[in-house]
Amino acid sequence: MIFRLAFGSLMARALTVGMTILAIALSVALFLGVEKVRTGAKASFADTISGTDLIVGARSGSVQLLLYSVFRIGNATSNLSWESYQDIAARSEVDWIVPISLGDSHRQFRVMGTTTAFFDRYKYRSGQSIKLKDGAVMSDLFDTVIGADVAATLGYRVGDPIVVAHGLASFTEHEDQPFRISGILEKTGTPVDRTVMVSLEAIEAIHVDWKSGAKIPGKSTPADVIRQMELQPQAVTAALVGVKGRLQVFGLQRAINEYKQEPLLAVLPGVALQELWQIVGIAETALIGVSGMVVITALIGMMATIFSSLNERRREMAIFRAMGARPRVILGLLVLEASLMAAIGAVLGLVFLYVGLAIAQPLVDSAFGLWLPIDAPTAREVCVLLAVIAASAIVSLVPALRAYRLSLVDGMMVKI
Repeated sequence: MIFRLAFGSLMARALTVGMTILAIALSVALFLGVEKVRTGAKASFADTISGTDLIVGARSGSVQLLLYSVFRIGNATSNLSWESYQDIAARSEVDWIVPISLGDSHRQFRVMGTTTAFFDRYKYRSGQSIKLKDGAVMSDLFDTVIGADVAATLGYRVGDPIVVAHGLASFTEHEDQPFRISGILEKTGTPVDRTVMVSLEAIEAIHVDWKSGAKIPGKSTPADVIRQMELQPQAVTAALVGVKGRLQVFGLQRAINEYKQEPLLAVLPGVALQELWQIVGIAETALIGVSGMVVITALIGMMATIFSSLNERRREMAIFRAMGARPRVILGLLVLEASLMAAIGAVLGLVFLYVGLAIAQPLVDSAFGLWLPIDAPTAREVCVLLAVIAASAIVSLVPALRAYRLSLVDGMMVKI
């Protein structure tokens, strides 16, 4: 009986109730959407590099090593000597190793020297391999493969020339050794998209006429002569390492960290990513807090709507009392109405969320490389929906108690 009364009362005020339900639905969709983006961003962040067991570089900090070797943020305090790199590569535990050499740039995009093994060994998003959208990997000394963002931002195509600049913010360019774009990668949503990749030998080639970070005045070695040189690097910035067995990871990590020839650091990518996520966790908490305040605002708006309708419904409540309804029935009626509005709004918000995810998922993945999962509601999300309904019942107690206290005489004296 009380459910029929509550539903009839809501239908009688369809416009006002509908606007309240819409506000609750949008706030729930926003809150759950932020949660989806947060978990999606965290998963994409963790999937920036997968399949790599260790990252090796000069001794610094684990987060710093991760930032400059994987995310191309910051610079190395020192390099990993080529002799040490070869020693590590020769260890029995090592299945594969890929060197990384950073330091130069092209129009604010980082230039990375590596080997062709990088295109086979680098994995992202739970084991996906990077793929070429056009062209092929480097085959000539002065070939380069560029990421999707580099190509899109600068309008490059296969065959276009590229001139690498010395350093990150330098106006000095290696104009006498231009590169040719041999391939363009598909978008991955990782720092690879913003990277210009060349061979390790090419990094040495463009610095043949340089010494101590400056070009030797009047010296310009022809490209044909450079091709005949022994272009073995003296050092690299870092190395990605895969081991033959999972149980060997920690032993190899300890051996590298205790390497006596030079101070080195080997970090587990997953552990370093967790440390990095803890650093940015403050922003994550703030984002959740803001979306939570939106839900609270919607609930307060619902309470205000119920309050504003009380004066119009005083005769209705008085008639209920005159027909024998107890005060707690009046209180329960208002609480039930609020709970119904919140429940409908929560379900509608869930519908909005999944419709929005279905539309936005391919667009966000293409533009930002952020994968938003479309999964069944998690236990956490169900708890959020139940919490919204429970909170609506609690906030409705304030106007419900006011209606509870309205006297029969006061209700019957309202003019119509």
